[in-house]
Amino acid sequence: MNFSKFMASWTGRILRIIVGAVLIVLGLSMVSAWGYVIAVIGLIPFLAGLFDWCLIAPLLKMPLSGKAIRAAKDSK
Repeated sequence: MNFSKFMASWTGRILRIIVGAVLIVLGLSMVSAWGYVIAVIGLIPFLAGLFDWCLIAPLLKMPLSGKAIRAAKDSK
């Protein structure tokens, strides 16, 4: 549960955007089928960070929205 709260934080959000961007750039620089696969995989954390989604949270019975997770954490 702490992991999903960290990933919903602003630090976790920035980290997801950076990791996703690195995977996209790395994948596109490989110019191969596997490179494109890596780039598409990089889109997942990049878009999740960009739109403030925490994709692991629903597996832990928490809301998908990072904003909702932060609000729940602040209300406790």
